[in-house]
Amino acid sequence: MSLTSCHVHFSPQSERIVYLSNSLLKSLKLSGKKTVHVKLGKETISAKVKPIERQGHHIYLSAGVRNLIRVPKTGSISLLQAGENEVQIGPLIGVLTDSDSRTSGSPFGPRSGYIRQLLRMGERKAYFFAFTPRDINWQQEKVNGYFLNSQGGWYRKIVPLPDVVYNRLPSRRAETTATIMTLRDRFIRKQIPFFNWSFFNKSDVYKLLDQDVEALNHLPESVNNPRADKIKEMLEKHQFIYYKPSAGSLGIGIYRLTYHPKRGYFARYRRGNSNVLLRFTNFNSLMRMLQARHGSSLERYVSQQGVRLIEIDGCPIDFRFHMHKNGNNEWVPVGIGAKKAGRGSVTTHIKNGGSLLTPEQALTRTFGERADEMLEKAKKVSVKLSEAIERNFPHTLGELGLDIGIDKDGEVWMFEANAKPGRSIFNHPALRSQGRASLSHILDHCMYLSRFHGGNE
Repeated sequence: MSLTSCHVHFSPQSERIVYLSNSLLKSLKLSGKKTVHVKLGKETISAKVKPIERQGHHIYLSAGVRNLIRVPKTGSISLLQAGENEVQIGPLIGVLTDSDSRTSGSPFGPRSGYIRQLLRMGERKAYFFAFTPRDINWQQEKVNGYFLNSQGGWYRKIVPLPDVVYNRLPSRRAETTATIMTLRDRFIRKQIPFFNWSFFNKSDVYKLLDQDVEALNHLPESVNNPRADKIKEMLEKHQFIYYKPSAGSLGIGIYRLTYHPKRGYFARYRRGNSNVLLRFTNFNSLMRMLQARHGSSLERYVSQQGVRLIEIDGCPIDFRFHMHKNGNNEWVPVGIGAKKAGRGSVTTHIKNGGSLLTPEQALTRTFGERADEMLEKAKKVSVKLSEAIERNFPHTLGELGLDIGIDKDGEVWMFEANAKPGRSIFNHPALRSQGRASLSHILDHCMYLSRFHGGNE
């Protein structure tokens, strides 16, 4: 299986003819062949082969060819020789997303800017497009995709089902509908790689890693839907715990519960735009408050061992490790942001008064000369944890956001893993280049999954 870069041109002939420059014919071992199978995405047709005198690697597709397999545009692309007499053009990569607030200039609402960046980065390597669940015609096995023109504007083009799908559906609720569950299964049945499968619930990750010895060394004790006596036991054992909704995000609904043997129980949480601290003389009063605020939804809560994190100015620090699969299918930390909690805040979320630092800034202030050593240690642990999650997860992953903490003894802990991590850390001026590297790694992993990787001639 060989990969060759070439330049695609369109010719007006109505017959099914593929014209190949002599050097490309030779490279693809098609010299002397009369016909060839041409593939784009999941569509394959046969066409006549004719040589053409031109220097370099050039392919001319007649109207008869491109109208059948719907090649979206001219320009530089790759040819994959998948078998004897078969040439695949591409790859054809689809980004699955959606939005409730669509306009012609922003077809994916607030996600349109990110999708545009991704498509722009991929346009020289692949046929990269975006689509929503409504854009798929399963009967015809076609997608009415959104492509970018040279001015950065959107246009629609019908193409075959893609070689690989990158899932950026934004809603947890939508992912659990029968429509989306059926859609994912259909892609898998058609052997189209589909990543990332779904959002994680906080409890899912701990269940996944429950028997993974390597990962357990870095996981705080966590209990899904704990009974009151278990919460009390954990408080007495750890002095403080985090009590949080299993499917939550952005720090909403999280409590930091603390036990002081002589002073009682404390609950710290966010209400509106302010931080709240309540004191209770006994444990039952604390639980009554939680019940009154959340009722039966407490059944979807997780209690997690508190860890004494490193601090700056008395405020805890944690880290977001944005992990990606690279073009060799290996996990690497591509973006790392340090988040300092706002004073009195339960979490380090920026919306709750937190601030963003580079990891070097945070670790130099907390570990001094050992900063580089601690960062390397945390990177190694992040790779090990990503490998463990992948090992125990039944679907294809390519991107993870790990919330990592380092305690005052220099031990590394993972509090959460997100299968579709947000990108807010890349807003920091010093982390913007990491944001571009993140996009590049998504593209590289799509190339890997589509088999269009390595060995360009």
